[in-house]
Amino acid sequence: MKDRLADHRPALQPVARLTGQDVFRFECGPHVPCFTECCAKLELRITPYDVLRLKKKLGMSSGAFLDSYTSMKLDAAHGFPEFVLKMDSETGNRCPFVTPQGCSVYEDRPGACRMYPLGRASTSHPLDGGRREFYFTVKEDHCRGFEQKKEWKVSEWVDGQGLMEYNRVNDLLMELYVLKTRGKAVALGPQHMQMFVMACYNLDRFRDFIFQSKFLEKFELEDGIEDAIRRDDRELLVFGVRWLRFALFREPVLSIR
Repeated sequence: MKDRLADHRPALQPVARLTGQDVFRFECGPHVPCFTECCAKLELRITPYDVLRLKKKLGMSSGAFLDSYTSMKLDAAHGFPEFVLKMDSETGNRCPFVTPQGCSVYEDRPGACRMYPLGRASTSHPLDGGRREFYFTVKEDHCRGFEQKKEWKVSEWVDGQGLMEYNRVNDLLMELYVLKTRGKAVALGPQHMQMFVMACYNLDRFRDFIFQSKFLEKFELEDGIEDAIRRDDRELLVFGVRWLRFALFREPVLSIR
């Protein structure tokens, strides 16, 4: 089964690194012979922000979406649970959201689908430890999009696919992965993993946890945070990552009353 590369996949093979100003040739659409072939027989890892967008698009709760459309994976190198999209066995293991005309959730499609045919990665500079981001092309055997004449700057593709917001939110999660791999966490058990899944993926349950428990009595939040996380899923997800940094990694990012 193919594994669509996401921006956090470890152990990348040597590839040509692309900057935002580099150009690649690619085009996709009904006029390309392989149209929607990339939407089948793949292991598509979806991020918390993907779940946020898709569950809202479908008018579902986070829990219902996870139960209906995903499977949990526990084999990631960073040690945290991940979720993959369930393929539809009745249509030849195709994405449940793909139709002959294309993607039925296109405006809210997962970040990995938006990024394709690019991959995104980052490294730490050996001198200052700063992060260096780069892109690379992901060429799959079936894809005829690279034979098309349309040219893109990497920066144009990233902007046109609406990836900046996905990247901003996903990078917050990446920071948790880095802390975990550097051994900064408490000894993580099943309860901690449940906390991670709730705060990152099951936002409706996380909101209930905050507002139907003594959570707000325990923590002193900045002005406006309580209202923001009550009404805005994105703000709730950002806060969830912040809470995990405090609860799992002992970082002083929240204040106890």
